[in-house]
Amino acid sequence: VDVRSQREYSAGHNPQSINIPLNEINSAGTKLDKEKPVVLCCASGTRSGMAVGALKKLGFKEVYNIGPWTNSIMS
Repeated sequence: VDVRSQREYSAGHNPQSINIPLNEINSAGTKLDKEKPVVLCCASGTRSGMAVGALKKLGFKEVYNIGPWTNSIMS
């Protein structure tokens, strides 16, 4: 899950990611499965770190911050 803004996401992203901007992360409970691991990224790792806390409060158990979205690209 890429938590950057839609504009940032459109400028470049991992094609296997989905975009849920940080300000919409509280609605993630309807878009994501709480029983599956969730991997979060953003531009630097700050927003995805905040998203980790928000998702854990929503009951997600396995939530990981991988930092910048470029870390999600495998060469």
